Amino acid sequence: MRKSLDLVTLVLVIVGALNWGLVGLFEFDLVATIVGEEFGEVNVLSRIVYILVAVSGVYQFSALGRMAGNDTQRA
Repeated sequence: MRKSLDLVTLVLVIVGALNWGLVGLFEFDLVATIVGEEFGEVNVLSRIVYILVAVSGVYQFSALGRMAGNDTQRA
């Protein structure tokens, strides 16, 4: 179960990173385009995606801490 959650959250973090890169470079919001809204508008579906990306980032940050903890135990 944890591996599946790790994979899903990692994919969402990558999507979020790519989306922010596109916004910064080209003012193109991929999430907004996928859910069918104009740049700068936010509807419920895009807000849900943004929240899931944020929660995934926090989860991946804690996963990084778990991995770092495992490395110190091995040393």
